[in-house]
Amino acid sequence: MIVRDESLRMAKLLNILIVDDESGSRTGLAGMVKAWGMNAETACNGEEALEKLEHYPADVVVTDLNMPRMDGYELLRNLRDRGDMPPTIVVTGFGSVETGIRAVHEMGAYWFVEKPVQPAMMQALLRRAAVHNVLGREKRTLERQLSYKGSLGEMVGNSARMQEIFALLQQAGPSKACVLISGESGTGKELVARTLHMLSPRHNGPFVAINCAALPETLIESELFGHEKGSFTGASERRAGCFEVAQHGTLLLDEIGEMPALTQAKLLRILEDSKVRRLGGKTEFEVDVRVVAATNKVPDDAVRGGSLREDLYYRLNVFHIHLPPLRDRKDDIVAICESLISDLNKKHDTRVSDLSPQVVEAFQRHSWPGNIRELRNALERAVIITGEGTVPISALPVNFQTRPAPLLAVGVAAGSESPMPSSGGAPESLNVPIGTTVEEAEKGLILRTLEHTKNNKTRAAEILGISLKTLHNKLKEYGKDAA
Repeated sequence: MIVRDESLRMAKLLNILIVDDESGSRTGLAGMVKAWGMNAETACNGEEALEKLEHYPADVVVTDLNMPRMDGYELLRNLRDRGDMPPTIVVTGFGSVETGIRAVHEMGAYWFVEKPVQPAMMQALLRRAAVHNVLGREKRTLERQLSYKGSLGEMVGNSARMQEIFALLQQAGPSKACVLISGESGTGKELVARTLHMLSPRHNGPFVAINCAALPETLIESELFGHEKGSFTGASERRAGCFEVAQHGTLLLDEIGEMPALTQAKLLRILEDSKVRRLGGKTEFEVDVRVVAATNKVPDDAVRGGSLREDLYYRLNVFHIHLPPLRDRKDDIVAICESLISDLNKKHDTRVSDLSPQVVEAFQRHSWPGNIRELRNALERAVIITGEGTVPISALPVNFQTRPAPLLAVGVAAGSESPMPSSGGAPESLNVPIGTTVEEAEKGLILRTLEHTKNNKTRAAEILGISLKTLHNKLKEYGKDAA
């Protein structure tokens, strides 16, 4: 969401990095910056500035141009080439206006000022540059969303099915109606619920999630409705339940089909009259909570099986949002990965840019039984291993690195004494006579595959689904590893 008020943009303390080889100028400006309520860090040249930026998230850089070791021009060039250049204000000596203009136009600096620095002008420039930085980040976010051909909050998807879900979320979000979200484990049901909350007039209120399957039957009502002191053994004080905690907000009941039948009946009554009574309480009190439920079961099957009350199902199912498994929306994988990489870079302080074609192919080939949760886990490991640049196939878990071997036709030819390539069959076929041992069949398959790959051992190992080291060991056994 774009921040529209400049005071909100400046809600956090600004981080300013001051780069100057003159100690007096450097410390003097840092003192003024701190007096204006901003954070200040200093560096004596461009090299030290780049080192500081590895750990100090500067909103604005103020730099001199003439410095030893690495001057301001080289610093600007490095920042520009890294692709994450913060707004940079260049400080020039008296009479160096042309130099300052060159730094702005050629090197991408935000502005320039002449020494001695006028405090009021510098303070205004710092705040304007910081706003410029925020606007730039927001623009890049919007451009990324547009490039996805559709995104909603943290949800990303190019597929027609996801576009339908986005449209439904935008319709259901502002309403007070209950929503039932279904989908396999790991498809992002809680993310959908959070998106509904952010799209609703309740977005400033709390979002509370409870997993009905994770709580024993004896505790779930206390968690949901709260309890009074002494209402049961161990109830040493009054406790608010999820409905109270979520007042004026949204309550997600995850795995609703695992909720005990008696609790489902009480929940239905609360949905009907918006009143809750704590366990052991004598009076009811009103609650203003929007309820969103989620299940990894097919809702109709859950009703027929008796795990979900039919009347509760109809009460929850005002809007029904079904999330398809990742295997049915593989067109979205690249867009999802781009969004996840951005988040993971922030989490692990990495600079990964994209995926190699081999990784994309492996991800498209995978069946994703764990859905987006599995994708995130695999990608998180790869981002940490890669550190920066493009994720190679070697950074993925082993099961992603092995290509499935093409199917080689195997026939049975009686009368032969050894497994040999068929002279009359297709080039990919291998005839294995009855009575051939496993070792002999394996040898024939390996040698035939090497012949097919024109002795490319790496490619042969990929086709056979074995490591290159194993292939070399086998060839050594056969006395054919010299080639």
